[in-house]
Amino acid sequence: MAVKMRLKRMGAKKKPFYRIVVADSRSPRDGRFIEEIGTYDPNLEPSAIKFNEEATKKWLSTGAQPTDRVVKLLKAAGLQ
Repeated sequence: MAVKMRLKRMGAKKKPFYRIVVADSRSPRDGRFIEEIGTYDPNLEPSAIKFNEEATKKWLSTGAQPTDRVVKLLKAAGLQ
């Protein structure tokens, strides 16, 4: 089972808010997930990025593959 760290879109139309989740790569974007590990709000200035550091490090060490956008958010938060 391939596990990915990716964004789950939430919020109203034209006002997106994202949750950073760990999910099976076969599940849909906003579908089932294993664990929520953070949030990302691009509507604020500057953008708000929050991670549960302990859970993030645990999933990275067990082999979860972050998507391109999540890699950028991890670097911005100083976790990678």
